[in-house]
Amino acid sequence: MPKPIRYLIYAAAIALLAYNSVYFKKLDEVKAGTTAFDAAGYAKDFWEKKLTPGLSKAVDLNVLTSLLEADKEKAFNAHSHALGIGNIRYFLVRGQGVVTHVDENEVSVQLTDAGAKTATPHVRIATEYIFGNAVRDASGAIDINAFTNSMDFNNVSAEINRIIRDTVVPPFKSKVRKGDRVVFTGAIELNRGHLQTNDIEVIPVNLQIEKP
Repeated sequence: MPKPIRYLIYAAAIALLAYNSVYFKKLDEVKAGTTAFDAAGYAKDFWEKKLTPGLSKAVDLNVLTSLLEADKEKAFNAHSHALGIGNIRYFLVRGQGVVTHVDENEVSVQLTDAGAKTATPHVRIATEYIFGNAVRDASGAIDINAFTNSMDFNNVSAEINRIIRDTVVPPFKSKVRKGDRVVFTGAIELNRGHLQTNDIEVIPVNLQIEKP
């Protein structure tokens, strides 16, 4: 067989293989076959089935501050959670106290001991700027390995914070006044390496104004 003909046969065979090996699909078809992660649904399920039922495990904030003063490392190891290494840790806490100041962004509360009613330091309950990962991570109930990418994981935080902004804060903020007694449960962030307990901000999960 002459060389030119053999070359043509080889070229045709290679072209046929290439044609059968490569195919194209419209972008819309690819997207339609991919199930998007439902961050809002995941956050709602987490809130209702894990976070809220687990609030009873929150450590009393007065107890926590005492433990931090006595043995910081023991307190962090026993009560904090984080999904990575580093000094930033999150705690699920509860407390009660008297409102000393109300402004657009936060409510200041002077804590009292549940038994002795002894005045203890102030905390700030956030009512406007609800962001970050404190509530998502404080319970220790979410497994990061269940997520395929960090965007989905971060979107869960955003949706949890949206639940707080939409359902937890508004009824409390519309009624709370200076002098009210409040009971709260929420998440706080503390730095193990640079510990500060005199200006704690609480991201609320549950807020109640006590009746007289």
